[in-house]
Amino acid sequence: MPNFNITSIKTSSNGAWQGDNPLNFAFPLLIVQTTLILVLSRFLAFLLKPLRQPKVIAEIVGGILLGLSAFGRNKDYLNRIFPSWSMPLLETVANIGLLFFLFLVGLELDLSSISRSGRKAFGIAFSGISLPFICGTGVAFVLRKTVDGADRVGYGQFLVFMGVAISITAFPVLARILAELKLLTTQLGETAMAAAAFNDVAAWILLALAVPLASNGSGEHKSPLISIWVLSGVAFVVLMLLVTRPAMKWVARRCSRPERDVIDEAYICLTLAGVMVSGFITDLMGIHAIFGAFVFGLTIAKEGEFSERLIERIEDFVTGLLLPLFFASTGLKTNVAKVSGVKAWGLLMLVISTACAGKIIGTFTVALMFSMPVRESLALGVLMNTKGLVELIVLNIGKERKVLNDEIFAILVLMALVTTFITTPAVMAIYKPARAHGSSALPRRKLSDLTSTDDSKDELRVLACLHGVSNVPSIISLIESTRGTKKSQLKLFIMHLVELTERSSSIIMVHRARRNGFPFIYRRRRGQWQDPVAAAFQAYSQFGRVSVRPTTAISALSTIHEDICHVAENKRVTMIVLSSHKKWRGEGEQLTIENVGDGWRLVNQRVLKSAPCSVAVLVDRGFGTIATVAQRVCILFFGGPDDREALDLGGRMVEHPAVKVAVVRLVEKEGLERDGVILRPSTIKSTEKNYSFSTAHMNSEKENELDEAVMAEFRSEWDEMVEYMEKTTSNIVEAVLGLGQCGDYDLIVIRKGRFPPPMVAELEERQLGHTELGPIGDLLASSGRGVLSSVLVIQKHDTANAVETPVAKVDQNDYDKLKGDGTSGVGEISKVV
Repeated sequence: MPNFNITSIKTSSNGAWQGDNPLNFAFPLLIVQTTLILVLSRFLAFLLKPLRQPKVIAEIVGGILLGLSAFGRNKDYLNRIFPSWSMPLLETVANIGLLFFLFLVGLELDLSSISRSGRKAFGIAFSGISLPFICGTGVAFVLRKTVDGADRVGYGQFLVFMGVAISITAFPVLARILAELKLLTTQLGETAMAAAAFNDVAAWILLALAVPLASNGSGEHKSPLISIWVLSGVAFVVLMLLVTRPAMKWVARRCSRPERDVIDEAYICLTLAGVMVSGFITDLMGIHAIFGAFVFGLTIAKEGEFSERLIERIEDFVTGLLLPLFFASTGLKTNVAKVSGVKAWGLLMLVISTACAGKIIGTFTVALMFSMPVRESLALGVLMNTKGLVELIVLNIGKERKVLNDEIFAILVLMALVTTFITTPAVMAIYKPARAHGSSALPRRKLSDLTSTDDSKDELRVLACLHGVSNVPSIISLIESTRGTKKSQLKLFIMHLVELTERSSSIIMVHRARRNGFPFIYRRRRGQWQDPVAAAFQAYSQFGRVSVRPTTAISALSTIHEDICHVAENKRVTMIVLSSHKKWRGEGEQLTIENVGDGWRLVNQRVLKSAPCSVAVLVDRGFGTIATVAQRVCILFFGGPDDREALDLGGRMVEHPAVKVAVVRLVEKEGLERDGVILRPSTIKSTEKNYSFSTAHMNSEKENELDEAVMAEFRSEWDEMVEYMEKTTSNIVEAVLGLGQCGDYDLIVIRKGRFPPPMVAELEERQLGHTELGPIGDLLASSGRGVLSSVLVIQKHDTANAVETPVAKVDQNDYDKLKGDGTSGVGEISKVV
């Protein structure tokens, strides 16, 4: 490989057709390097995802594999893909990404929430920094005496860098781990986030001191200049908070006005320029440029839409493309081969054990002093041992300033990897919140348990799950309609469902949840509720005897159903109310359909399968948004457990003076010749393409007796207040759609149907769109059929019938052939009732 003069490097080539090798030019080589880093880091992140490891682990490991430790041992590869002359350019691009990411970190960090975190969080953070820092002094002494060349720099410089590297907690990485472990909205998560926020601020103060101390690694003392650096840094922070912060608040207020749908591009450009200018000023002072970007991020107002729009503009490009380059460049500098021999590996174990012991013991001891349980205190210590971005920044600066040589740098990077990697499995082994909760065999898990008792103090507990403010009117209308005058009192738990993604704005949502407080305890600030969903329901709670307790669930879509079921179990909920992923707005040509994402349909499906109580799914077509004298509710009754649960809900609605209830019972026409169609277990085990029904055996005679008894009791109690109709039909599709299209009802309450009557089998031939709602619910929820009414699909809690299997429609003749051949898995479902 020829030697290159950095000043003679050209940006782009003339192309391979003219004899140029693109890899000898800066820009094409940068494209190749970036692509290689992104592909490898994403592949490693995919492999580590089952272990719930943060993405930073994959990015650092990817850099190590691409560097001298693995692939880089091949000199031809290293000189061709990562030649020494290309590293300044790669690191420059990476540092641009780092600059803007640290701006986002400052934007995420809410100083006001830190000040409200209290004495416990401060005490835990202080002990979690001070004890590891003290332990770091001992480790620094051992390393200077053991590692060749470590004593060439001043002891003070080496001590500060070692102490900072060992004592830091990674705030963004910790937030991600807490979210993955579903601890964000627990008291442990609240304490960990507050302490990590204190730790983050302290880390930046230490970093601002460490950079001037580093000088040039020669050990020379420059105390007068250090004093100037420190004073200028303090002056910069004060100026930013006193002058820039009010100016940015003014910008945020102008951009958050209701009449402004689009933020002026000039404000976005002004803010991005402010990031660059702030970085340049701190670099001019002798402090790293990223410190200025971080402080500038602190000055941006956290309330309003400006910060959210700002993040939406830059976060994907920064976190998805540029930031991985920084982590990879750190890995490229890490040569694991430098850690060779028993002595080097012994030093690595010493550093890891010292870092873990100092952090865990310091945090554990103080947490016990604040009366935290032993298991929570130990888990908190492990969580606070998470390492991440700031530590890697410190290590990179130390290596650039020659305070850390290659061997010590490799040891500290490996320490960061190991301590972060063990955090998730260690916390899962130590702390399991489910242990604190009672048995799952709790009473009153369905509405019939309430209606069968005469206890006037009995309480209906409902958990309503919403995607956003747009779900509020329909949910309030539904809950209000169940608020009778004689029945049990109502306690309403509201859960705002927020999808956790890899975007940094997800952590902004975490901060909002923290400002609102612990689960079901929302704090006020200046007389206003922070979350608009919580504010709407708190206003509703003032109308009557409805106790409302809101919270926020922040999880990935694949696991957020666990949060819902966990809260339902813990709060002894009788019914979960879910919002459908689709909403209809307007009528006729003005009709629009809002879709929050098909992923939420799968969430509803998982809740229906795993819920510890009855479940209702609301398909909203404007329920509660149209002003009417009285709400008109139709209960569609076929027969079966879910239908009886729907009837129990109707009994509660009848009591409300503003609700008019009608019961329509559909009966199959006698003597009707069926087409020989039945339902049987499907060979395709997919609930996406098939309806699923219970595999349990049902006694049809007993079920019919129960249906008649419940209907007779309902009519005897509410006959004068309820309109009852019994319709005989030979076409179930026409009968059901007729009720939905007539416009006589605002809401139709139907069964999900774990046990389909024979006439439902013909619905299987339709194109399926909402299999989680059952055949009747799918029919009424489908688009393009002119249905005007909102739909509420009920599933009764019944553990005996919980096991379901997808089904398929077959002809009777084919079924008889399969049965005659003894084909395994053939079982008729549609004739069990």
